[in-house]
Amino acid sequence: MANEQQAAPAAGMQRKLSLKRQLVFWAAALFAFALFLWVFSDVLLPFIVAMGLAYLLDPVVERMRGLGINRTLATLLIVVGTVLLIIAALVLLIPLLSHEIAQFAQRLPHYFQQLQDYIARSQHTWFGQLIGGRLPEIQKSLSGMAAQAAGWAGAFLASLWTGGKALVSVLSLLIIAPVVTFYLLLDWDRVVARIDDWVPLHHKTTVRQLLGEVDTAIAGFMRGQALCCVILGVFYAAGLVLIGLNFGLMIGIVAGVLSFIPYVGTMIGFLLAGGVAIAQFWPEWFPILMAVGVFAVGQAIEGNVLQPYFVGTKIGLHPVWLMFSLLAFGYLFGFVGLLVAVPVAASIGVLARFLIRQYLASPYYTGG
Repeated sequence: MANEQQAAPAAGMQRKLSLKRQLVFWAAALFAFALFLWVFSDVLLPFIVAMGLAYLLDPVVERMRGLGINRTLATLLIVVGTVLLIIAALVLLIPLLSHEIAQFAQRLPHYFQQLQDYIARSQHTWFGQLIGGRLPEIQKSLSGMAAQAAGWAGAFLASLWTGGKALVSVLSLLIIAPVVTFYLLLDWDRVVARIDDWVPLHHKTTVRQLLGEVDTAIAGFMRGQALCCVILGVFYAAGLVLIGLNFGLMIGIVAGVLSFIPYVGTMIGFLLAGGVAIAQFWPEWFPILMAVGVFAVGQAIEGNVLQPYFVGTKIGLHPVWLMFSLLAFGYLFGFVGLLVAVPVAASIGVLARFLIRQYLASPYYTGG
C-alpha cells in the first residue's frame, strides 16, 4: 500500500515532465520552422509548390502501382501529365484573362461613376429614403474606392513579385518545381520510412498517431477543397458568361480560386458580380438577380454537396482559424506563407487538440 502511495506522486511528476518536454520540443520546432521560412522565403516557392504537388499526386502514383506499373514510370507519367495539363490551362486562360483584366481595369472608374450616378438619382426613391442623409458620405466613399482597389491590386501584385524575385522568372518555377516533384514522388515511401526510423521508440506510437491526424486534416482539406475550387470556378464562370455579364469569366475564376478560403470566394465574387451587373444592366432587375443568384446557388451547392462529399466534417480546420492563419502567414512570409498556411494550421490544430487531451488527463486538471 505504501509503495502504491509513493508510486502515484512519482507517476504524476513523470507525466508533468513529459508534458513540459513535449511543449518545449514543439515550441522549439515551431520557432525553427518560422525562422527557416523567414530566412529562405525568397527561394522556397518552387520547393513548396513541388512538395504540395507531390503530396497531392502520391495517391495517384500508389493507385498506378496497384495496377502493376513501376513507381518510376508511374511518377514520370503523372508529373509529365500534370505539367502538360497546367501549361495547357495557362495557354488557354492567360490570353482571355489578361484581356479581361485589362478591360476591367479600364472600366472600373466608369463603373464606380455609374454607381454614384444611380445613387444620386435614387434619392427620391425608396432607396434614397432608406439611406437618408448619408448619400454624400456614400458618394464620397465610392469615389475613393476605385483608387483604393487599384492601390491594393498593385500592392498585391508587387508582393507576389517580391515573394518570387529570387526565382528570376516564372520559367525557373516551371523548371525546378517539376524536377523536385519527380524526385519527391519517386522517394516518397523511403523518406516517410526514414523519418519514422528517426522517431524515439518510446514516442513512436504517439507521433504516428499525430502524424496520421495531420495527414487526414491536410489531405481532407487540400485535396477536397481543390476539387471544390475547380467545380465552383467552372460553375461561376459558366453561369456569369451565360447571363451575358461583362468579365464573367474573370469574376468566376477569381471567385473559384478564392473559394479555397471558406466564404471569401463567394463574398468577393458576389460583390464583384453584383457591382458589375448593376452598372451594366440597371434598371433591369432580372439579369442583376440572375448574377446574384449564380452565387446563391453556388453557395448552396458548396455547403450541401461539395463540402460534405469532398472535404468532410472531420478535418479539424475551423473557418475562422483558417482565415486567421492565411492572413497571418501571408503578412509574415508573403506568398510563400500563403502556400504553407493550411498545412501549418492543420498541424497546429492537431497538436493543440493533443495537448488539450494531455491536459485533461493531467493532475493540473483532475487535481490528483
